[in-house]
Amino acid sequence: MVFVPPHPLHWVSVMRNQHTPCPIFRNAMAELGRLLMYEASRDWLPTVTGEIQSPLAMASVESTDPRGPVAIVPILRAGLALAEQASSLLPTTKTYHLGCLTDFSKDLEFLVDPMLATGATIVAAIDLLKERGIQNKQIKVHIKNSFTGFVIFRLRVYTGIIDPAVNEKGLIVPGFGDAGDRS
Repeated sequence: MVFVPPHPLHWVSVMRNQHTPCPIFRNAMAELGRLLMYEASRDWLPTVTGEIQSPLAMASVESTDPRGPVAIVPILRAGLALAEQASSLLPTTKTYHLGCLTDFSKDLEFLVDPMLATGATIVAAIDLLKERGIQNKQIKVHIKNSFTGFVIFRLRVYTGIIDPAVNEKGLIVPGFGDAGDRS
């Protein structure tokens, strides 16, 4: 299942512009990442209810359960900017890097990557997670840009835009270029 937010995403056009300077590209990727992480987490993470004292009265509240482990797994290197934003939205997250993973089989996993073109990298990352005991229902894929011709397992994918093609080098067209280099 692929989710593309129905609202206009200004940050996609900033990222597409070849003249966008690196710091602004990084900021645009971070802001789009924050929007997509919100969408990916709002109906999926466990919540808790309670009461707190507001300045005027007691208030019923609902928030993300801080006891529920949530792991962010960035696809290196450009995925690091997305991982930073994920932790600002979900402060109880743990960040893991593939190859350096320890015991995280109880965590809900968010794979974050700026783009999904041929799918080779994300499939390799999912395979590594599955080797460590992670089930598909624990994984959400959070990307900025994807190619329409690729379907990934039966996972939920959150993306800012879907482009129509990849070129002979496997790069998304029109895409963002190399997000790692640009950020």
